[in-house]
Amino acid sequence: MRMSFRFDPTSYGPTISTLLQQDEPCELGPGTPNRVLADQLQELNANSLSDKPIVDQQMAACCVSSLWLLHNFLGDSHTINQGIRTSTGSYWHAIMHRREPDFPNSKYWFRRVGSHPVFPTLCSAVRETLEGTDLVEAAAFFGTQSEWDPFAFVDLCEAATQGKANVQLCRNVAQLEWRILFDYCYRAAIGE
Repeated sequence: MRMSFRFDPTSYGPTISTLLQQDEPCELGPGTPNRVLADQLQELNANSLSDKPIVDQQMAACCVSSLWLLHNFLGDSHTINQGIRTSTGSYWHAIMHRREPDFPNSKYWFRRVGSHPVFPTLCSAVRETLEGTDLVEAAAFFGTQSEWDPFAFVDLCEAATQGKANVQLCRNVAQLEWRILFDYCYRAAIGE
């Protein structure tokens, strides 16, 4: 399955590009924390995120939280995103709870997200990514969406953890979701 969203880790600068060098799709569950990168993550903060000036501290904090999440440090990610009182902060919070897995709590946080600006891009990218696949779940789930439905994706992830849906499909979509949301946050943090 190809990823349609163009994600170039080097485009985010040297400070975080090494944190983005992973080929494995996001975990559906908590995963195992990547202790090799723990020190580098510990040194990262909203102001050290980029060589460019940070113009939105909340979005920079979202980036930091998301990087902890990417490397399976759910507790550290949660600590940061609890203090971000924005729709985007709630989005990262929802993803973190989806991965715990605490599906009802994830849906609670997605209700707080509302309609997020990345939803159209995500829906389109997922549809493009899944074109030509023969996954019945993909056709049934994504083929009917005219806009991104985070609640339906939470349900699909829950079904995957119970062996009732394709885990790899969910992991690939979660990776695409992470990348699109991270890119949105990073660009907003530096004012692009």
